[in-house]
Order: sequence, then C-alpha cells, then structure tokens
Amino acid sequence: MGAERRFEISEDADGERLDRVLAALLPEVSRTKIQRLIRDGGVAVDGVVAAKASQPVESGQTVALQVPEDVPAPLPRPEPIPIDVLYEDDRLVVIDKVAGLVVHPGSGNLDGTLVSALLHRYGEGLSDIGGPERPGLVHRLDKGTSGVLVVARDNEAHEALSRQFAERTVEKEYDAFVYGIPRDRAGVIDRAIGRDRSDRTKISTDTDRPREAVSRWQRHEDFPGFCWLRVRTHTGRMHQVRAHLTAIHHPCIGDTKYAGLQWKGVPDRQVRDAVRKFPRAGLHARRLCIDHPATGERLELTAPLPEDLEELLSLLRVFRERS
Repeated sequence: MGAERRFEISEDADGERLDRVLAALLPEVSRTKIQRLIRDGGVAVDGVVAAKASQPVESGQTVALQVPEDVPAPLPRPEPIPIDVLYEDDRLVVIDKVAGLVVHPGSGNLDGTLVSALLHRYGEGLSDIGGPERPGLVHRLDKGTSGVLVVARDNEAHEALSRQFAERTVEKEYDAFVYGIPRDRAGVIDRAIGRDRSDRTKISTDTDRPREAVSRWQRHEDFPGFCWLRVRTHTGRMHQVRAHLTAIHHPCIGDTKYAGLQWKGVPDRQVRDAVRKFPRAGLHARRLCIDHPATGERLELTAPLPEDLEELLSLLRVFRERS
C-alpha cells in the first residue's frame, strides 16, 4: 500500500455511496478495486473503518485510504478560469467568487474549481497548510453562494487568518433575498444546528449533533411577500445562513434544498416564474473584515451584488411599485 490519502466530501456528493465517491476521486482505480479495498478495511470515514462500499457519505466528512503505490493520486490542475480579484498583495488575495464555482476539488468536480484558477494565476505562490488539494484556502463558500473569499499566499498568513476565524474576530456579512417579511426590523438567531434527523443532506435545528451557531439579521429592503436581509454570522457552520433563515421561516429565494416549493404561493405570475427559475440560493457574501496578517491593518472587503441578484432586485422593485 502507498501513502495515505485524505479527501473531504463535497456538498454535491452528500448522500452518495462511498465506493462511487472514491471512484470519482480516483479515476485511475477501478471501482472493483475500490470495493475490495473497502472490504479489506482499508478505508476510514471520519476515523472509523468503513463497514461497506454502499454506505452513504456526508458533506464535510473526511475519507482516508491507502492508495496503491502504482496509482498516482490526482491533484488539481491549473486552469485559465477567470477570477475577480478584489485585493491582493504578497501575503493574501481576496476573491469575489461567482455563483456556481466550486471552491476546491471533490467528488464529481476534480477540475474547474477555484483552486485550479488560483494555481493558474499564482502557481506555487500559495500556502500549502491545507494540502495539495486546497492550496491557499482558509475558508470556503458553498458552490451556489457568490461573494468575498480570502486566500493565503504563504503559511504564516494562512495561520494568522485561520486564528482570526477560530477566534471569531472576522466580520462576515451576507445579502439574503428571502421569502416573507420578518415582523421585527432586526433580530438574532441563536440556535444550534447540525445534520438534520430526517434529511441527512440538510443542516437544521432538528439534529442529534447540535453545534453552536449565531446569526444577526436586519431588514434592508422590503417587497410584497419578500425581503432583502443583511445577515452577519458570528460562527461559521456549514449552511448556517440558509439553515438559520429557514428556522425563522424566511428561506432564501432559489434555495430548493431549504425553501422547497414555496414559490407556488407567490400570487404574481411574473415574479412566481422568476423565483421558481432562479438557479441558486439568493445569498451573497457581501462583506468581509479581517486584520492583515503582516501589518495588522483592518481590511474591509466588499463585493457588489452580482448580475443575477441585481436582476432579481430590479424585478422585486417593479413588483412593489405596481402592487
């Protein structure tokens, strides 16, 4: 057996069979060989030896296995994918990530990720603390979420930024376009979240493994049956904003995982069609405040609303004027 390899399960692979996920991550290895490796106890999920090839995996889990020595582990490749840089120097880079771009390789998305774009632009000028699959990455955004994301260009900067996230000195603010109008002008959601008991692909307050999560929100602009919220997160849990807004009955427009068929209740046909067809959660990481890892200067980085949300906003404003 060769060196141990570790993979983090991506959101897209949530609920998939273990052997299928590994087959996608290791295309050079046949599925039969992967199944044999699992059967022989050579694969662990979150430190526990996998019981069977068909067991489902969950987003965020870590899969470790011994890759045969004659099989090279696939690594992300540099690709000329355009990225919008908000700020850069020799210690860090701040990106305005577009919706639909996966941040790092995982099952089903070995190529075409932000990591490939970063490798093309910066080469070896990125931190390697996260391993060869995630050079420079200090945190991440969901595939469908747009907005501000910081990348470390060396290990010292990576460690300094990671401490800020761990100590919760980073300020993170999101634009969220949601169903309904909250009764109050602002509020705090202090509700622990974790993997949902009934649907393992979701994060919710109905969980067996609750983890502290705090979000503050305020109404930014109201529309008939909808609202534009500004949400600040004080913790960084997976799907936190989406799960918390769902918990107060105001899920994001376009979020099919959490909002379901809520669009059916929209009386205006044009608006109903628009929110039904909106291709992703109406969520944008608009603002990030960090201390520069070298100078200590407080940096405030903001990303403007992307075109798809600007179009949605225009439609909602027209709807309000004619209502």
